[in-house]
Amino acid sequence: MVDTRVTLCGIELDNPVIPASGTFGYGAEFAALYDINCLGTFSFKGTTAEPRFGNPTPRIAECREGMLNSVGLQNPGVRHVLEHELPEMQAYFHKPVMANVSGFSVDEYVRVCALLDEQEQVGWLEVNISCPNVHNGGMAFGTVPEAAAEVTRAVKNAAKKPVIMKLSPNAADIVSVAKACEDAGADGVSLINTILGMRIDLKTRRPVLANRYGGMSGPAVFPVALRMVSQVASAVSIPVVGMGGVCCAEDVLEMIMAGAAAVEVGAANLADPYAAKKIVSALPGVMEKYKISSLNEIRGCAN
Repeated sequence: MVDTRVTLCGIELDNPVIPASGTFGYGAEFAALYDINCLGTFSFKGTTAEPRFGNPTPRIAECREGMLNSVGLQNPGVRHVLEHELPEMQAYFHKPVMANVSGFSVDEYVRVCALLDEQEQVGWLEVNISCPNVHNGGMAFGTVPEAAAEVTRAVKNAAKKPVIMKLSPNAADIVSVAKACEDAGADGVSLINTILGMRIDLKTRRPVLANRYGGMSGPAVFPVALRMVSQVASAVSIPVVGMGGVCCAEDVLEMIMAGAAAVEVGAANLADPYAAKKIVSALPGVMEKYKISSLNEIRGCAN
């Protein structure tokens, strides 16, 4: 009998499989298809202080081995989440949930995190620092170690729940950003977010996405994500949540061997709404195949 349990920032999960923010909504649509309590947890839709309509359409583009998105953090705002999404979630999800937070200023991150931190069902705050700092020329917080540390310190001062900083692969040195977050008090880091990409329509000779560029996700980014997870896990002592192109149980094991404490599944959920469930179901068999009795025994073994 294999043991799929993992611990993430002091909270035990039945397994390491976590649908990633932006690919699972607030869970309701997937709960209509299967019992999502089979998951370790899930990271709900990136939430900002105010409602956001998002970017103009088209904002999704297919590409070989993946997809591009430029959704633009469309969400109903934190008040709606507090008054509707979280109370309704209690009916179909009975585990701690990961609250993903986005912001365009340090103050916005702090306000949203402080409100979500008070919610009993929220187990972790996943703070997406890939957002542009509107007070500093639009540079994403996650591309500069000092800016990442500033957000981390501010959120940690406002929250009691574990804070996981979600890192951008578009940083010049993601290891330096991760270490800056750790030094500023982060309880964990998650990576990678999407890689900036582009598609062009040969008929119109114009970019496919209305916003020109978008974040690439899917199987093509997995080797890049795995390399970054390995580098960061080797450099920090806090838990690392790995993500980026994860599509199957074998990918989950690779991520854990690279040092991940848990693994998020993103674009695969959009291609197949049962993807995360299938990975959870397949994981014990794949562990047995490779003679792995516990995930803890292989964590970071490739490093």
